Amino acid sequence: MEKTDSDYMLPCGRSVEQVWERLDAVEAGRADDHEASCSHCAAARESLLVLRSATRELVDEPDPPPPAMAGRIMSAVRAEVRRGRMVNLPTPNSGTIEVSEQAIAVVLRYAADTVPGVRARECRVDDQGIGADGRHTVSISLSIAVRHGDTAVEQVVPLVRERLRAAVAARIGLVLDRLDVAVVDIYQEES
Repeated sequence: MEKTDSDYMLPCGRSVEQVWERLDAVEAGRADDHEASCSHCAAARESLLVLRSATRELVDEPDPPPPAMAGRIMSAVRAEVRRGRMVNLPTPNSGTIEVSEQAIAVVLRYAADTVPGVRARECRVDDQGIGADGRHTVSISLSIAVRHGDTAVEQVVPLVRERLRAAVAARIGLVLDRLDVAVVDIYQEES
């Protein structure tokens, strides 16, 4: 039987879906022995919590989300959580967690998708190491598609940059060294 993204297993043997389903229980202090001690589950859980927070922000936005957004988000998480180098992120408890560069890219693509008339495409996160303040710095390259017609590139690109800067600092806790945004496609809404 062929393995699909929905069957993705973490190195510890738990699936991303199992971690997702148990988020509330773990947050409520009902973690099982494995969840309480597994660094792989903890890293996936932290990435999913960031994603869930970003998703809640999108729900609170006055504009309706694009069709099938939840499916796109979960597909991206399943596809990205297993790839890439790991970055240490600060936690509220003065500790750190490891999150893959690709999981960070998922959050950043999501932030770009919140700009009306924009669809994030490829996002590359490059860890630039530890800065003078002791925090990780990153360089980001993001490609986007812009809706044809009512979306002016010169208006949306600065807004995408603003959302990405905010997500890097406030949502992820990293320092942005460089940000490149490239418009690579124009799309039309289907009727």
